[in-house]
Amino acid sequence: MKLVTAVIKPHKWEDVREALESFGVTGMTVSEVSGYGRQKGHTEVYRGAEYDIALVPKIRIEIVVDDADAEEVVSLVARTAQTGRIGDGKVWVAPVETVVRVRTGDRDAAAL
Repeated sequence: MKLVTAVIKPHKWEDVREALESFGVTGMTVSEVSGYGRQKGHTEVYRGAEYDIALVPKIRIEIVVDDADAEEVVSLVARTAQTGRIGDGKVWVAPVETVVRVRTGDRDAAAL
């Protein structure tokens, strides 16, 4: 099993959610987060005054998938979230040793 984690722009969330549901992903955890990458935030002008925005709002998606589906899920998220502009986000994959469904005690593949 793999944990696929993606950090994307908030306005792309609905597109990514629909694509994942169409693929067959049945569960995910979604969080509103803030952060910055190489650009270290950005500058905006409001009523003639310039100010820095150090932390940019993002959406973090976490999905546990079977090993066989991991690469396709990563490609799907990256393709759907892409705008071609700075700050589109990142997707990474980490191995998962054990999953336990709290309600039933099911483990590993049965818990997915």
